[in-house]
Amino acid sequence: MPRRDPDARTRERLTSLQEEELAQLARGIAHPLRVRILRLLRERGQCVCGDLVDELPRAQSTVSQHLKILKESGLIRGEVEPPRVCYCADEDAIAKLQELVREL
Repeated sequence: MPRRDPDARTRERLTSLQEEELAQLARGIAHPLRVRILRLLRERGQCVCGDLVDELPRAQSTVSQHLKILKESGLIRGEVEPPRVCYCADEDAIAKLQELVREL
């Protein structure tokens, strides 16, 4: 039985990790409202959930759910400023998403 090149296994693992990272980041932009939220955050630099609700024709609970998914995907960060959470786009994560999509 032929032995596999150990470097090939390492490359496969890295590719697999990149695929997982791409899938995680892509989940964040898998809904039109999340794309809109991400654009608003990038345009404004940062935003509070209430400001987004005023801008978007959606209920606060809907916007909060989409913010949660964006945060879990790593595309945005949220900082607690009681009683609100201030959100901003994670430009490094967005750059990584763009890089991974180019590699498809």
